[in-house]
Amino acid sequence: MNFSLPTTSRSPLVYLVALIAGALNVFAFAPFGLWPIQIGTLALLFWLMMRETGFAHGALLGWAYGTGWIVAGVHWLYISMHRYGGLPGWMAVVAVILLGVGLSVFTALGTGAVAEAKKRWAIAPPAFLLLVMPGAWTLVEWTRGWIFTGFPWVSSGYAHTASPLVGYAPVIGVYGIALVSAVIAGCLALLPSRKIAIALAVLLFAGGLGLRGIDWTKPHGNPVTVRLLQGNVPQEMKFMPGQIEAALSLYHGMIVEKPADLIATPETAIPLLSTQLPPDYLQLLGDFSMRSKSHLVLGIPVSDGPRLYANSVLGIAPDTTAMYRYDKHHLVPFGEFIPPGFRWFVEMMKIPLGDFSRGALLQPPFAVRDQWVLPNICYEDLFGEEIAAQLAGSREGKIPQATILLNVSNIAWFGDSIALPQHLQISQMRSIETGRPMLRSTNTGVTAVIGPKGDVLSQLPPFEKGVLAASVQGFKGFTPYSLYGNFPAIGLAVLLLFAAGILVLTKRNIPHNPLETR
Repeated sequence: MNFSLPTTSRSPLVYLVALIAGALNVFAFAPFGLWPIQIGTLALLFWLMMRETGFAHGALLGWAYGTGWIVAGVHWLYISMHRYGGLPGWMAVVAVILLGVGLSVFTALGTGAVAEAKKRWAIAPPAFLLLVMPGAWTLVEWTRGWIFTGFPWVSSGYAHTASPLVGYAPVIGVYGIALVSAVIAGCLALLPSRKIAIALAVLLFAGGLGLRGIDWTKPHGNPVTVRLLQGNVPQEMKFMPGQIEAALSLYHGMIVEKPADLIATPETAIPLLSTQLPPDYLQLLGDFSMRSKSHLVLGIPVSDGPRLYANSVLGIAPDTTAMYRYDKHHLVPFGEFIPPGFRWFVEMMKIPLGDFSRGALLQPPFAVRDQWVLPNICYEDLFGEEIAAQLAGSREGKIPQATILLNVSNIAWFGDSIALPQHLQISQMRSIETGRPMLRSTNTGVTAVIGPKGDVLSQLPPFEKGVLAASVQGFKGFTPYSLYGNFPAIGLAVLLLFAAGILVLTKRNIPHNPLETR
């Protein structure tokens, strides 16, 4: 990097550069898919970190980068709060910015800690860039993905569903890809003085390509025919009294139009509690299921008593009167439960929000002929470790082993924004991590069939009513990630930090780079 940039933390230009670099990450994800940007901007952050010492300056740098990254990546939250929630525009903008600032605390703590360590122990550039920063970055990403129920949207690994690094996904998951991409970023930041970094970066890319060729799972049973429904019900009309009856009629007509082994509706496609439905609604669908030998999956809220509600899917099978049920386990803060102290904020919006009950982590899949279909509802497919835990539970005999994943979603709350292709990309990562196809039935898009390697095999145009018909082959077996979840990736991150500590303690790290400025 042969350009001139103020290298002291006293210059606000440094933090502005970090903020812009973080914001540019939005172009690394779908729908843009410019994944090298993710590595390039992270390399710039690492390079800037080499010129920062002390906790405060390092934290501010990471905070600026993280804020730009989160705010640009999830700016579409403004649509749900302003257009559908009725918040004033300025307040919705402030809310999105505050979310980015708040979530960037994790990045700030991580970069602040490593900057302080660099100051105290004079860590040499190779150890700092190839061990300390990648290890810390991975732990920061992972922490954001689970603390306070987690918000892992636009985690850096998702940028690589179409890059050579995606081969690592079935082995060490999305956070493992974050770790590998961070090491490559460290190589780029080290290039001016360490040419061997090129060889390491090439080796890591080659490793991803090699792993991509491994088939971790194998076909199981016979393909099933599926029909994935996309009703395209406008969000602002969904809960209006007249529209509720129209939605019930719409989805009943779409379901019974044609038989299939599996027919799936989007999340809450049935906008009434199961106890509020017309008396014969489910019975008529059950009759159709029996006549046509179709298995039905209905997105519907379910009541288990006063103030006990679950965001659920109900399954109707042709060979039994017992109804399958899956309850959403990982709930959305502000959408399905209200965090303590924030009811005042929710009450300012006109969105019908409340507190839902959580389903169990391990729930059995739905039997469809000789396949086992494992549902997840909307936001749940952001948490690959939970889907992996469900698959690992089948190895222990607790539940049958799922062969097909099914996501039912309604993200019409976010309009015609990049939230739709971003969510599709997240589902692609889940398919790659588990080696299984993912079916997506959504209200407004993107309804799609994803293969076990993450390829989008077919999809419907968003914001159009339609039915996606396909034949889908189930897959069985275990990828390393489906057995061990995030443990290997986090273990590797800790190991890098441990190795850096050993180098410092034994004073074997490469002497300080005389070209480095502070």
